Amino acid sequence: MKKFPFTLLCALLGLSGFSQTVNPILPDPNPPAEIPGMKLVWNDEFNMPGKPNPECWKYEKGFVRNEELQWYQEDDAKCANGVLLIEGRREEIQNPNFKAGSQNWRTNRETAHYTSASINTRGQKQWLYGRFEIRARIDTTLGSWPAIWTLGIEKPWPSNGEIDIMEFYRVDHKPTILANAAWGTEKQYSAKWHTERIPYSHFCKKDADWDKKFHVWRMDWTAEYIKLYLDDELLNTTLLSETVNPDGFNPFKQPHYLLLNLAIGGNGGNPDQSKFPIRYEVDYVRVYQEK
Repeated sequence: MKKFPFTLLCALLGLSGFSQTVNPILPDPNPPAEIPGMKLVWNDEFNMPGKPNPECWKYEKGFVRNEELQWYQEDDAKCANGVLLIEGRREEIQNPNFKAGSQNWRTNRETAHYTSASINTRGQKQWLYGRFEIRARIDTTLGSWPAIWTLGIEKPWPSNGEIDIMEFYRVDHKPTILANAAWGTEKQYSAKWHTERIPYSHFCKKDADWDKKFHVWRMDWTAEYIKLYLDDELLNTTLLSETVNPDGFNPFKQPHYLLLNLAIGGNGGNPDQSKFPIRYEVDYVRVYQEK
């Protein structure tokens, strides 16, 4: 279903005097809001049915990270009904990279039992500072590990810097919303984390239907700090004065690109008894910067 600007829709229907209240269980039909002192530098409303815009988005493929269960493939991401839909599916996929006796987790599995999708803007869209707003609805089924995150364009992980605007998974077997930043240490591939873990129950106590609704995750990123919000509730503040790698490089003072993905298993928990497909819906991504 095509999303029309609310004011245009009202005009077409001959309506007036209606506020732009957004139905929390539906895609937002309104155009991007104007923010005083800022300009919209990029957005994707996912209104065009079909594949995500190839001028903006690339796909990860196969077994990628964290010894997760899913095989990433293009088929599990599509735009429909005004949202980007990423589905986690229970299906058998032959691993073309399988090697009998291999000690590498990417090559010692003959098949994948789950599939999903991961898309990113690497090499196509990147930003240094700004306000990032992502409206999404996540599936809290056991096994689900959705994320909205960024990575810096220079240096290997974690020295390039990682910002987790949103992660959802199990911490000590309890559903948890996370807001994180990570950067480099003296040890290769070992990150310094500034992490906030908020029990999912914190949000459910305020709204028993929380998981049925879209929510807005936001990052305010400046040369001084990174602030991460969920529905205007501040979850994490990271000071950039504290995020310097041992070599003196600050990974949060370089451009970052955006990733949207749905992992299965790993920190998400064991999905064996879960109902599939698992659905992760992104209504829009909007990036603002100071004028």
